Amino acid sequence: MEFGPSKNFTHNEFYLIGFSSLKEYRRLLFIPFCVLFIFAVTANSALVTIISKQRTLHSPMYVLICFIACVDICVPVCVVPRMLFSFATGINVWPRTLCLIQMFLVHYACSFQSTILFGMAVDRYFAICTPLRYNNVMNFMNCMIITGVIICRNTIIITAMIALVGTLRFCSSNVIYHIHCEHQLVVTLAVPCEDTTKNYIAGLVSFCVPTIDCVGIAFSYITIFVVISRSAAGESRSKAISTCTTHLIVICITYFASMVAFLAYRIQADISPDVRVLISLTYLLVPGICNPIIYGIRTKELRVHLIKMFQFNKVVSAS
Repeated sequence: MEFGPSKNFTHNEFYLIGFSSLKEYRRLLFIPFCVLFIFAVTANSALVTIISKQRTLHSPMYVLICFIACVDICVPVCVVPRMLFSFATGINVWPRTLCLIQMFLVHYACSFQSTILFGMAVDRYFAICTPLRYNNVMNFMNCMIITGVIICRNTIIITAMIALVGTLRFCSSNVIYHIHCEHQLVVTLAVPCEDTTKNYIAGLVSFCVPTIDCVGIAFSYITIFVVISRSAAGESRSKAISTCTTHLIVICITYFASMVAFLAYRIQADISPDVRVLISLTYLLVPGICNPIIYGIRTKELRVHLIKMFQFNKVVSAS
């Protein structure tokens, strides 16, 4: 007679039960998260629209801001609608195939966050430290080559990571205390059934991507501020400091949220499951909410066009 879970059996669906301890009050979460979701998608869509339509904003820096806005749209779209559906209906089941697709989309989109921020740091490095070489280095062809390499790198790493998850058998539990299929939690479910060493290695490799980007960002901005500190005071220096400060605020928000979320699920501490889920949601939603506000307030060119767009919409609606 065989006891315990059968390793030949695998679950074909998962139950995502984040915030289940709230019981009947769980439905009340629909409204605040729906409002945050609509704001994040609307604000970032406005940034994408303005940058894509205004030829004066087709410089590398603004194109990278546009890419950040696209990521800040994709991540909530991949997570929040299913979560809101679960809050409204109480249906928590999620087919395995859709879980893997969601996992791929979320991790793939997030893999570009730090890379784009690194691209911004490199752009500012050449603009401030070697301005005479800026147009030669940051030309269209070089940008396309670098973009292609980055896309290939992230695609290979994330595809391999998710493909390894797809080969796992889940013969024990299929309950995930979360609101989306997070790689670490899904792999943990397979531990009683299979050796998941290769999955943890793949997850570590994917974590190396933002780590390497972070080192590059730190080096770029340290060099930039050394150059700025040695330059004469003036309008160009003030503008450089303002631009770099804006980018650093966005970088700090993104990396702080991601590190807190990463540590919350790996450090054995007395943290309730609901708090862990909330921390993870903070990582997924806060950058998308804060970034358009920061760029809209601190970047003059974007602020002017945003005001014009909203004024135009008011005139059209009034007429």
